Amino acid sequence: MNKEVLKTGVQEYINNNLNTDILSVLLKKSKFDAISSKELAQQIEGKKRCAVKLPTWFKTNEIYYPPKVNIEQSSSEKTAFYKANLIGGKSLLDVTGGFGVDSYFFGQRIANVTLCEINKELAQITTHNLHILGASAIEVVNTDGIEYLKKFDGIFDWIYIDPSRRDESKGKVFKLSDCTPDVTQYLDLLKEKSKGILLKTSPLLDIASGLKELKSVGEIHIVAVNNEVKEVLWIIRNTNHAEPLIKTINLKDSGDEVFIFKRSDENSIQSVLSIPLKYLYEPNAAILKAGAFKAIGKQFHLKKLHEHTHLYTSHKKVNFPGRIFKILSTHPYNKKSLAALQFEKANITIRNFPVSVAEIRKKHKIKEGGNLYLFFITDLNNKRQILKCIKA
Repeated sequence: MNKEVLKTGVQEYINNNLNTDILSVLLKKSKFDAISSKELAQQIEGKKRCAVKLPTWFKTNEIYYPPKVNIEQSSSEKTAFYKANLIGGKSLLDVTGGFGVDSYFFGQRIANVTLCEINKELAQITTHNLHILGASAIEVVNTDGIEYLKKFDGIFDWIYIDPSRRDESKGKVFKLSDCTPDVTQYLDLLKEKSKGILLKTSPLLDIASGLKELKSVGEIHIVAVNNEVKEVLWIIRNTNHAEPLIKTINLKDSGDEVFIFKRSDENSIQSVLSIPLKYLYEPNAAILKAGAFKAIGKQFHLKKLHEHTHLYTSHKKVNFPGRIFKILSTHPYNKKSLAALQFEKANITIRNFPVSVAEIRKKHKIKEGGNLYLFFITDLNNKRQILKCIKA
């Protein structure tokens, strides 16, 4: 960590060059004797990446930015704030602290937060930033979090762990056993040293596989931001022996969408199938990730287009955690039907359909955009159909 970066003149240069091409900064000789072009580029790129993801960091003066991979791996402010509201008590250990975003928000709920970070420079950066952000009470320890826990005598109210999802060649992984640390290997230790465990995993991790590998799961939270799944969170306690609740949440500026269910309920439901009616419903990404394909239809009294076409329909419009469309017309999938629709551009979605969006656009020369939405689906009679829709 080069503290020369924090000087007023350098900070002004960084702020004035946020829209400058990073490559040109790297290739140009640095204006500052004690700072390399590479360091300047890292600060500019890091700050730019935080503009939307971490606005508190972006708006705060004298924040020091680590390499981009550390920012990529960190939680966003929205998801970190959500996690902080899942926990309580007096003490928390963040086993894999990283850039410190989660710990910063945990610290607003819990008095004693300890953050472990094995990378020395990243630990220094995180310590500095937490001080600048007014969170100096969070203790940053430059050590391996699992080794710290092995030597720790007491019991934390909560342990938070976000295993690294990159292998030795920096490729992305998502299986629990491929992450670092391997939570399945240290699960007994984590339970022994805490009253509750909050585990963050990849959005790609299969829910059924996670339940098999983890024990005593009380809740699973699938968190999306503006319809993109960002995190799968697992709450684990020694006292959890019942079937876990699965909570899906889509964090949106216009209002959060929440849906809660159990897998046993999902498995016991028989969907009611129907031809397309007046309205079409597309569940948000968190619900689709959770696999609540039957439960969502039952709770909102909707009919399904096909057992494997995860779209729903009704005569009357209902409030729904996802997108709602008005169906203008239904057409069999063929070249003649598409020609008769007479449009130049449309938004295309496929569900349970053998042709990709790219192939449909290329074959039928459909440009992207506009107010028209085309759903290419398989219906309850296993016929391929096109639903012409607008947003309701």
